Amino acid sequence: MGNLSWIIIAIVAVIIFWLVAIYNKLVTLKNRSAEGWSDIDVQLKRRYDLIPNLVETVKGYAAHESKVFAAVTEARSRAMGAQNLGERAQAENTLTETLKSLFAVAEAYPDLKASANFSKLQDELYDTENKIQAARRFYNGLVRDLNTALETFPSNIVGKMFNFATREFFQIENEVEKQNIQVKF
Repeated sequence: MGNLSWIIIAIVAVIIFWLVAIYNKLVTLKNRSAEGWSDIDVQLKRRYDLIPNLVETVKGYAAHESKVFAAVTEARSRAMGAQNLGERAQAENTLTETLKSLFAVAEAYPDLKASANFSKLQDELYDTENKIQAARRFYNGLVRDLNTALETFPSNIVGKMFNFATREFFQIENEVEKQNIQVKF
């Protein structure tokens, strides 16, 4: 075999190694962003599980506020049934707004605010909201890395060859929710 053959083999080997390295990087980024979404999903489920207990606790003190309870329950159901990221973000915004209404109702009942059960549920919800925010930041960072890799040369070529797709950020569109909201009474 001549020197030219070895050079051609070396060039082909480098190209193959390069393709494999970029492909593996894209797979890693895709899987990490899926894991990041899973973290958000776990925290949202925890939030959904807390809401019925919170509603029942408030109902015990403010039974005549049925419109608020119905709105919270409906918003929770809509959020749980959201089919895509955009719907999920919008439903979560609506749920947050209805929870604010529920806490406003609770504000009018001093015995409820003093209830240990309500206080515990409120603290758990506050903790969950913080975890959702952290998980959302983590997920959006991973999505940024994946999308950047898929949009920059040369990994965009490999991404297109193997049908990798960019992901959507989990963004909050509601300006009110962007503020630091505390549910402490």
